[in-house]
Amino acid sequence: MTRPARSVRRFDPFRPLDMLTSLWSATAMVPVNSSAAAAYRALFVTVRRLVVGRRLTVRLDDGDLTLTVARFDSRLDMRGLSVGQLNDVRLVAGDIRWRTSVFDTATVVLHNVHVRPGAPPVLVAAPVDLTLEVPTPVLDELFGRAAPRLAGDVGADGVARIRFARRPRLGHLEIDARVDGSTLWLQAHTVAVGTTRWRLPARTPAYPVRLPELAHGLTLTRVEFAPGVVRVSGTLPQWRTELDRKRLEDIITQLSVGVALNLTRLGRSR
Repeated sequence: MTRPARSVRRFDPFRPLDMLTSLWSATAMVPVNSSAAAAYRALFVTVRRLVVGRRLTVRLDDGDLTLTVARFDSRLDMRGLSVGQLNDVRLVAGDIRWRTSVFDTATVVLHNVHVRPGAPPVLVAAPVDLTLEVPTPVLDELFGRAAPRLAGDVGADGVARIRFARRPRLGHLEIDARVDGSTLWLQAHTVAVGTTRWRLPARTPAYPVRLPELAHGLTLTRVEFAPGVVRVSGTLPQWRTELDRKRLEDIITQLSVGVALNLTRLGRSR
């Protein structure tokens, strides 16, 4: 795979990678010095420059994901970088398309991101928090799979409502939601028929929706309602990937020339 030509501003995305791999080769571990800090910072800034504001197609094990990156940052500390510590890294993306679904916004926070010494070194984040805003059409699709008899939506007022899918004229229930392990509990608090609304007793039983097993050990932790969307949050205990030279070079090349970013089998949870 050939490297892209340098621009007139002489931006070389491979320079920080060259710096890091020479340090790794010389020490067989993450070096503790200012050169390592500068190399890690340069690599992070390079990746941020290549992704922020870009429309990216990311090839994952489960299919292609298309999104626009709005934010990719971290409070980098030179002392921490000298030992491979990047602290928390935040990624925000919008206009997300996954298979047949469209999502508004996703936020990923990788906590305690650091490089573990080794040959090759390993990039680790633990834990990883994910928040996804699910618009009403996707919510209705999810209800169709998890509870086919029901249909759901969230209005412009931020209130979630469910109704019988085949008998929408019977009215609807206004609900809250909470997550308990692998079960989503829908708690009705108001019933509405036409213009008439009744407040339900606090002891009204909640309706359980069994959640499917999520990929890579992701655990659903919270569900909130906002105008027109459901905000779903989850946590991955740990994510890690090897930082071998060839894979890093491939990623930077793909970002530089604007082709699909291939991340299949890149990261794994533990």
